Amino acid sequence: MNVTLEKIDYNKLNCSVVFLYGSEVAPRSLPFKKEELAYVESCRKRDAGSLVVLNRLPYKIYVQNFDSELPNVEALERLRKCAAEVQLILEKEGVTNIGIGGDGIIPEEAAAFLEGLHMANYRFEKYRSKKSTLLTDVVLEKHILEQGALEENLRLWRRIDTLRDWVNEPVMYLNAPAFADILQAEAEKLGNVKCTVMGQKKIESLKMGGLLAVNRGSEDEARFVVLEYKPANRINERPVALVGKGVMYDTGGLNIKPEDYMVEMKSDMAGAATMSSSLFAAAENALPVWLMAFLPLTDNRPGKNAYAADDILKMYDGTTVEITNTDAEGRLILADAIAYADRLDPELIIDAATLTGAAVRALGTSVIAAMQQDADKPFSLLNIVGGQVYERLAPLPFWKEYDELLKSEVADLINCNLHANAGTITAGRFLAHFAHHPYIHLDIAGVAFYSKRESFYGCGASGFGLRLLYAFFQMYEATKKK
Repeated sequence: MNVTLEKIDYNKLNCSVVFLYGSEVAPRSLPFKKEELAYVESCRKRDAGSLVVLNRLPYKIYVQNFDSELPNVEALERLRKCAAEVQLILEKEGVTNIGIGGDGIIPEEAAAFLEGLHMANYRFEKYRSKKSTLLTDVVLEKHILEQGALEENLRLWRRIDTLRDWVNEPVMYLNAPAFADILQAEAEKLGNVKCTVMGQKKIESLKMGGLLAVNRGSEDEARFVVLEYKPANRINERPVALVGKGVMYDTGGLNIKPEDYMVEMKSDMAGAATMSSSLFAAAENALPVWLMAFLPLTDNRPGKNAYAADDILKMYDGTTVEITNTDAEGRLILADAIAYADRLDPELIIDAATLTGAAVRALGTSVIAAMQQDADKPFSLLNIVGGQVYERLAPLPFWKEYDELLKSEVADLINCNLHANAGTITAGRFLAHFAHHPYIHLDIAGVAFYSKRESFYGCGASGFGLRLLYAFFQMYEATKKK
């Protein structure tokens, strides 16, 4: 979707227009005829968030009412959701180009509506013969938003689209080696990101027992990808380490998933896609934060000489792990990646993973299950910006007493609590064992992929979490202040 800034002449429309009508506008300044204004005002009185359609044949003006006196974050989220409903109407009517105007609105309100429209306009239709009729061109009233702000936002939103493409792609076309190649090409295209791809032999030499074990049932070799964005004007003296779960497809291994749980398991690499995309987004918009991403990539299959329950693995850092469930594989590959990142002395480690069904059962599909260890200040900031962009965290307790549920009689740890108590927390505690620097764990199982349409996040891969992390990087300097 292309977006340009231009003046809109409401007396000589050359396309249909969405007009954003907030609560702080003098009606006499609105570009409506007397009878149109009376109709809009009557609808607005009945419903402050109504959508009113005015015919200006051959075009239309879609008047999107909104209550700008609501709390700021709530008003902006409502605008995103209103935009998603408008997008569906435009798609049904076959509209491919639209103008967006308004009077008395502030730039962040216009940006929120445009953000919702852009995200709602996404479809993964690469393999469909018949494509949807989507918006291709949008003209935004040029007094509403500055060119620089628009371009920064567009780069972020297009990065979200790319992230969703990666997560939606079936494993038969996007396995671990193929994804590693894509990440390397993306880094080369940007020019300010270094990419190191480690193949099977290098992973074996590093003795990454978790990644190697999960990969044993696969026909495809594993990959371990390290990305680095290190700007000259960085505000941090040591990197922020982003670790993402990259299980390209999860059958459950020998603890094979039942059929209804195996559908959508191409999305089990959403953590790796999110963390790589977050780093790329920061690099594209030249944010002054030193970032590194650590991405273990493999699928989890029951074939060949697949690892089994009762196996005992030796991890990258020397920890031994008794396997109690081969479907708890994500934490095994993440543990190796976290331990590898930890040895590079980062000032903060953040992981993102579609890790536990327990997170979905406990919290639903609108928040991220979040935990932290020795990272009070950055976690507080992440929680605040999550509220601002409405990609919110649900902080869970992370007490060391939960470690009792991970004790093994024959190894240092078990990989999965057999009693299913506190499943999301114990998965995080397992990972925390491998982090000796400030650590934040984000379980995105409930938000990364939707089986039915969820407003502007759509159906399928959502991109949820990228706006959160990008906003966190924008504000990261706040973690440096006493």
